[in-house]
Amino acid sequence: MLGATTAVAATTVVGCRRCGEDAGLPLETRSRPTSEVTPNAPLAPGEWRELFWPPDEAPPEGEAALLRKGDGDDAPLIVALHGRGESGRGLVAGASGFRDDYAIESVEAKLLAGTITADDLGGFATADRIRALQASLTSRAYQRPTLLTPYCPTLRDQSAAGAQGFASFVCEQLLRRAGEELGRQVPREQRGIDGISMGGRLALQIAILRPEMFATVGAMQPAIRAGETRALADALEVAHRRSPFTLRLVSSQGDPFLTAVGALDAALAQRSVPHLFVITPGPHDYAWNRGPGAAELLLFHERVLRGMTSP
Repeated sequence: MLGATTAVAATTVVGCRRCGEDAGLPLETRSRPTSEVTPNAPLAPGEWRELFWPPDEAPPEGEAALLRKGDGDDAPLIVALHGRGESGRGLVAGASGFRDDYAIESVEAKLLAGTITADDLGGFATADRIRALQASLTSRAYQRPTLLTPYCPTLRDQSAAGAQGFASFVCEQLLRRAGEELGRQVPREQRGIDGISMGGRLALQIAILRPEMFATVGAMQPAIRAGETRALADALEVAHRRSPFTLRLVSSQGDPFLTAVGALDAALAQRSVPHLFVITPGPHDYAWNRGPGAAELLLFHERVLRGMTSP
């Protein structure tokens, strides 16, 4: 489903315990790197580089990220934020979530080959959605974007104000360091941010706090509650007026946050905030992350940031 939909009944969801999306889960001990990796030789496309920040530079626990260069010296850059399931496993495990747990390169190989099937997406795709994705790939070959995947902390204060510190890290330290490693600072018109579950919520909050930083904003199965969707829509409307960006929401039929994401879609439509809304089959789980989650993230940002239309 694309575009605005009718309003969805507002009900409260408690989250997904399987992926760790529950406010009652304890914070776990996380690794704390003590030294920063200095820039190395230029990255080649497809290579992943680990980046670290010690606690005194990224309090309270330090930070880590993976960086993978895309195809071409002008490749767009996507900041991808993992879910809560990775946030309690240490800085490196969290930063590696998209590569190791979500297997983003496996789906990307299908996009690079120029063909995509429902089986490639774990069966979590309608025939109409496969046709739309395939038509986009046929119209122009997919090229790998640069991927930047930081560790995402579990925030005790889940409001936009509570996300201020992480937003500052992403928009200042993370992007600056990525530019140093790439040998160029990627301009705003070539930068996107997205995330899944807890990371989808963070992506929306960073867009609200710093809309001037990203040209594309996505949220996949974002961990939001129906009772906060009006306030989120108001904040996104203000942010979009300050510095317009292309916005896309994704959920799935088995997503416990579907009702809330649908309510946010309706609230954005009421405020005439341009956006896309995609609903696929599938659960709120790793199997979905490794199929539609990876494909929708990559193709949306790669298409729009390269000046094309999103499927």
